[in-house]
Amino acid sequence: MLTSFSSAGRVQRHRRATRYHRRLVSPLWNSFLLHKRLTRRDFGWVVAIVTLWGFAFVPIRWALADVPPFMLAALRFLLAALPAAFFIRRPQLAWRWVAAYGIAIGVVQFGLLFLGMHLGMPAGLSSLVIQLQVFFTIALAVAFAGDRLHRWNVAGALVAICGIIVLAAYKVAGGLSAPLAGFLLIVVAAFAWGVGNVIAKRAQGVDMFALVVWSSFVPPPILAAISFVVEGREAFTAVANASLLTWFSILFLAWGATLFGFSRWNRLLQRYPSPLISPFALLIPVSGLASGALLLGERLSAMQAVGVMLVFAGLTINVYGPAIWARWRIAARARRRRAR
Repeated sequence: MLTSFSSAGRVQRHRRATRYHRRLVSPLWNSFLLHKRLTRRDFGWVVAIVTLWGFAFVPIRWALADVPPFMLAALRFLLAALPAAFFIRRPQLAWRWVAAYGIAIGVVQFGLLFLGMHLGMPAGLSSLVIQLQVFFTIALAVAFAGDRLHRWNVAGALVAICGIIVLAAYKVAGGLSAPLAGFLLIVVAAFAWGVGNVIAKRAQGVDMFALVVWSSFVPPPILAAISFVVEGREAFTAVANASLLTWFSILFLAWGATLFGFSRWNRLLQRYPSPLISPFALLIPVSGLASGALLLGERLSAMQAVGVMLVFAGLTINVYGPAIWARWRIAARARRRRAR
């Protein structure tokens, strides 16, 4: 008799637990799935890309010692287009969108970024300001690409941007001056990066490697013409006299940062919501600081370490916030039920 009552009690408790799971756990878990969590492989890819882009500021510094900025940008995209275009079929995308992507990324983003640096914006501060593209990308993707903005994206981005502000404040406190014209040019460059991200995201089903290769034909003639006007014939002489280290740096920027970096980045933007992927770009200054410390003898201060930790915390909230919150809610509800 006691056994039957015990069995009935277990069945009743199981039914209550099942109803509780359907009422609380399932909605939380479903909302987490709708957030579309990164797979481990894609998480590794996105971290590798932003680490590569952060390290790229070291080869940029090496190359700028020999080659003026506009000519450097022209060579970067020329070598990204050739010889790869002989082996890669053109993307199945209207030429106006291929050209628009090339102008947004190659001409406007890098052209204005290098021009802003030429006008006096420090490289470190420029790498921070350009990360405004995160917010431009999210806003443009929500407006034109149908992405949805979750509270975790907002919370994570706010925490990460606090880290960027701390890093920027350290740069300014160190006596670095930033001319207004250079600052505004890099803000426009950040907006152009956001435009390029949305163009790539809307190009569903298009081979992103082919898009990067063929769109790289657009910037070189424009940038070379600007170089001739702004930098003079000496820019072409500088290319002829460039060192092996400079050519290695240019090839790294063309094949590593451009072909590999942008093609893989664009694939991730196609696969996931922009509010989930684009905040990872806030790691670029962090990677740049680490690369500078390792290869250029730059030291990481305590204030910079705080900024880096805030960036990592923001990205953790952005990527894993729904899962952490769901598990916390489930555990808290379970503790309250046991306390009754």
